[in-house]
Amino acid sequence: MYFFLLLFFRGPEDTINDCKILFIEEMYKIEKPGAYPLTFGDGDFKRKSGPECKHCRADPDKECRFCSCYLCGGKQDAHMQLLCDECNMAYHIYCLNPPLSKIPEDEDWYCPSCKNDSNEVVKAGEKLKQSKKKAKMPSASTESQRDWGKGMACVGRTKECTIVPSNHYGPIPGVPVGTTWKFRVQVSEAGVHRPHVGGIHGRSNDGAYSLVLAGGFEDEVDRGDEFTYTGSGGRDLSGNKRIGEHSFDQTLTHMNRALALNCDAPLDDKNGAESKNWRAGKPVRVVRSSKGRRISKYAPEEGNRYDGIYKVVKYWPEIGKCGFLVWRYLLRRDDVEPAPWTSEGMERSKKLGLSVQYPEGYLEAMASKEKKDKVKKQTVKQEPTSQSNGNQKRTIDDGISFYFFSIHQQGIEEPTNTPKAMRMGDGGKGEAFQLTQEQQWLIREDCMNQKLWDEVLASLKEGPNFLKKLEQSFMCVCCQELVYQPVTTECLHNVCKSCLQRSFRAEVFTCPACRYDLGKGYTMVPNKILQTLLDQFFPGYSKGR
Repeated sequence: MYFFLLLFFRGPEDTINDCKILFIEEMYKIEKPGAYPLTFGDGDFKRKSGPECKHCRADPDKECRFCSCYLCGGKQDAHMQLLCDECNMAYHIYCLNPPLSKIPEDEDWYCPSCKNDSNEVVKAGEKLKQSKKKAKMPSASTESQRDWGKGMACVGRTKECTIVPSNHYGPIPGVPVGTTWKFRVQVSEAGVHRPHVGGIHGRSNDGAYSLVLAGGFEDEVDRGDEFTYTGSGGRDLSGNKRIGEHSFDQTLTHMNRALALNCDAPLDDKNGAESKNWRAGKPVRVVRSSKGRRISKYAPEEGNRYDGIYKVVKYWPEIGKCGFLVWRYLLRRDDVEPAPWTSEGMERSKKLGLSVQYPEGYLEAMASKEKKDKVKKQTVKQEPTSQSNGNQKRTIDDGISFYFFSIHQQGIEEPTNTPKAMRMGDGGKGEAFQLTQEQQWLIREDCMNQKLWDEVLASLKEGPNFLKKLEQSFMCVCCQELVYQPVTTECLHNVCKSCLQRSFRAEVFTCPACRYDLGKGYTMVPNKILQTLLDQFFPGYSKGR
């Protein structure tokens, strides 16, 4: 349809010919002053304003779920519709499931999609409710009496080591030789050995970064400064088995290949290889577990102990005691720190105040369980020994399961008779952290961070905790990690250069910590003195940043 469009700004006589109007339904006639209102007697005419619903255009014969009942779309019985106070959708009371007999008297009403289930809301003082996903898991729905899924091998990490990347070779800054943890998950959190269960951590195209010596194979021989290690694989672990019988030959793939790459010799997946200069190989962090006490006198009596850096001397295949082919590795110690079983290592551990580190709340949970058991024994009459069964026997696994559920569901009451040093698991005060002459001079030269250094140096007497204080004080407010290529701003805050550049690309020209206006033309100059100090205190942390 073509119209003549009158250009009012040019005058009533100017027109545009052959102009096609696309949106005809949006054009309305301009009423003249004094015109009487139109009625149905005048025939069909267009409304003065647009339709209320853009989907059905207010057609009374057309079903619409936007302006009428959201379930049936019908426009009948408007007086029987409820309007949701959250999504603003209408519902017939008889379309609901279950249907309502009358309009509720409450002022607020919410549809089934918007209503919050009061049973899923965690109120003050209540424990966290189990999610639907966890409720359907076999560990929650099974009727078995065994504690599947409730042990410390299944618990997730509460923190992650970010000082160095996961593919870091060599020692972890701030973790001295002799540090001992109660559970493997703590070793993973410290970054010494990341897998919770696996014995070797590595990549088949790069190398092995750490391993755990737990005496899982009968072929392993531990002599302290060197030991023979058996590779992984060769066992049938189907059906969620943790340990299985040898049923096939091991191959030099995956973690076995990764550990072989640490040897300073060309890779040979058939006959193995021996290094001519074993010290030139890649370092491997070794953790000894108390489970290895049955085959080694060098294993700790409790927990998992970091024993330092070892190198792969050689590796070779052989038929093991199981009757199948296994890959064997000879590792030899190459660490400047004394071994923890030597007199020098024991004296150093004593100076550093090293002792078994427990998870937060573990000792409290164990003390609470013992307290409840004592009360139970006093109140419940004990049956004769002949009628007792295995369910009355307390095991370590029962205590672990109790701790696991205590920290995640019930909360823990801290007993007053537990020493603070035991609760923290830091072993109390130890030898003070020693600074080199170069480090002392660099700290004095870093004038802009003098206030922070004064606070950090006050914790020198706390030994290894000095590095934790240092990491907290020089943490980037943007990425929440130790600053890399730090830029010390005019307001005396330290931010990673890459983080500050990302902030400027977003047109935010203020300090991320205090919102001090740095200006659009601010020059980002890295603090080289601070970067040198951090590289010395945390060697390898800048790798991959």
